[in-house]
Amino acid sequence: MGIPTPPYTGQCLCGAVRVTLTAAPLLTVACHCADCQKLTASAFSLTTMFPRDSFECTGALVTGGRHSAERQHFYCRSCLCFVYSEVGQTDRINLRTSVLDEADKFEPFLEVMREDKLEWSNTPSVHRYDRYPTSPEELQALMSAYSSWCATGG
Repeated sequence: MGIPTPPYTGQCLCGAVRVTLTAAPLLTVACHCADCQKLTASAFSLTTMFPRDSFECTGALVTGGRHSAERQHFYCRSCLCFVYSEVGQTDRINLRTSVLDEADKFEPFLEVMREDKLEWSNTPSVHRYDRYPTSPEELQALMSAYSSWCATGG
C-alpha cells in the first residue's frame, strides 16, 4: 500500500479544526480497549503517532473524554470530533487517523488491548498485543520496525 510522503492534512467533521503534519508517522495503532471503544463509539480506535514538533492544529478545541494529568484528549469545540491525544510528557502526539485526508493509507501496524477486543473485530495489523508494549524500548523497537515496514511499501 505505502504511506504517502508528508506533508499530511486533515480536518474534523465540520472543518473548523484543521491539522497539518510535516513529518512521517512514527507508528499506526488500533486500540481495542474499552475506553477507546466508548470514546469512538466503535470496536476500536485508530491512532497515527507523529512527532509533536511536526504537528500544527488550528481551530477551537476542548478537552474531554477520560483524561488525567498524563492523558489529554482534544475535540473540536463545534462538532466534538475526537482529533488527537497527548500522553504524558512525550515528544509525540496521537492523531485520530480518521481525521487525515488520506486516512485509508495509514493502516494499523500495531494492535493493542486485544484482551478487550470484540470477537468479530479484526485488523490487518502486523504486531498484536493482548495489552500494551511493556517498556519504552519495546515501543521504540516497534516504531523502528514500522519505519522499515513503510520503507518497503507496507
